[in-house]
Amino acid sequence: MVFADLFFLYVFLPLCLLGYCLFKDLEKKNTVLIIFSLIFYAWGEPVYVLLLLFSAVFNWCMGLVIERNREAPGGKAAVALAIVVNLALLLVFKYSAFIVENLNTMLKTSIDVPSISLPIGISFFTFQALSYIIDVYWETVEAQPRFKNFLLYLSLFPQLIAGPIVRYSVVEEEISNRSTTLTDLAQGAMRVILGLAKKVIIANNLYAIVETFYGGSIASLSIFGNWYTVIVCSLYVYFDFSGYSDMAIGLGRMFGFHFDENFTHPFACTTVAEFWQRWHISLGSFFRDYLLYVPIFGQPRKYFNLFLVWFCTGLWHGASWNYVLWGLYFGMFLFFEQTIAKKWLKRWPSWVKFIYSKIVIAIGFGIFYFEDMSQLGEFFKHIFLVSAFSGQAAWFDALTWSSLLNNFFLIAVAIIISMPVFPKVKSLVLESRSQGVYNLGWVASILGCVALLALSSILLVDSTNNPFLYFRF
Repeated sequence: MVFADLFFLYVFLPLCLLGYCLFKDLEKKNTVLIIFSLIFYAWGEPVYVLLLLFSAVFNWCMGLVIERNREAPGGKAAVALAIVVNLALLLVFKYSAFIVENLNTMLKTSIDVPSISLPIGISFFTFQALSYIIDVYWETVEAQPRFKNFLLYLSLFPQLIAGPIVRYSVVEEEISNRSTTLTDLAQGAMRVILGLAKKVIIANNLYAIVETFYGGSIASLSIFGNWYTVIVCSLYVYFDFSGYSDMAIGLGRMFGFHFDENFTHPFACTTVAEFWQRWHISLGSFFRDYLLYVPIFGQPRKYFNLFLVWFCTGLWHGASWNYVLWGLYFGMFLFFEQTIAKKWLKRWPSWVKFIYSKIVIAIGFGIFYFEDMSQLGEFFKHIFLVSAFSGQAAWFDALTWSSLLNNFFLIAVAIIISMPVFPKVKSLVLESRSQGVYNLGWVASILGCVALLALSSILLVDSTNNPFLYFRF
């Protein structure tokens, strides 16, 4: 089941809210959430709900063992076992085919490539489980004594499928002590609608442009066409994933949970480092806290750990070498900004840094898009102008120009929304001393959300499949 679906919006979610509101006792409310979360996950792949339950039971038990034996050898063994088992689940279900394919290529063997379908959301709930285990060992949080509460944490449907990666410490108190006010319901619903509009109205239409130019061979693309498409692709990935995160945060708010933000207008950055402080914050903070400062061979090794973080960041996104290359690409620029260019960047004008960071980011999302290495090679030849100077590609073409004109309004709106324009307008309205301005702002917000919901629903009527990009990670 996906959020951008009429059945979810008008059947599943209302039934869940109704069941949730029927009870005053929080224990019963949590039971309703667990039941609906397991139904939500099992809707598309009922077999793998057993994997989710196994992860919940195993990690809950390990957390208790670790807390009771933290200083003893058994506690450290439990931590090691939990990490190994969790990573083994990822290895088997997500990377086994990738590993075998590469072994066959390198060793000239003919091992049968396993055909294992990827359990949806396994990267997210596995990382949540790992963060819980490590935090219990580090005494950042106390082990959850009740399995039911831990199962709710791991399986809560708003963030189960594609994040954000919610730390146990963020929701520890709210699992057993929270309330939902009318303000929570209203602001949560508005956030859900905004996220839905990002996905259905903007991301889906941007993806149609990307598929037009990148859906087949890109060898015939012009240089202008390649740059145009990779910029649109960057916007598409942002609106698709941030739209999901908005819906997840909004849904959590409707049930009394306050998840951390996962995006804070990353394209407003002026450096690559700043971009990653604003983009997929929950994943970045996970690797920063659990891998960047981990001692290697007895002590933290800054640059080796930086390489390890970005290798893992790339590999986390998928079992393909382009994702590894994508992670190392950004890691290289972070290294560049921390060392060679550290003094240069301070002297660069803001507009130069803004353009520099956007070029680096756009090329990065081109690497992210092409899993086919031959297509990726063509992309590099186009992006670095090699194909133009060799006469293999034209500089401009009429089709790209026509697409830009036809989609100018969509792209312009996407760029404006990706920048912190509306939050500034919102803060001015909310901080206004005029009650009339304040009231007008709220009325406009409500009417705008109603219009966005209606338009998104209309667009979903003829749409049979609206998976979010990060479902596959």
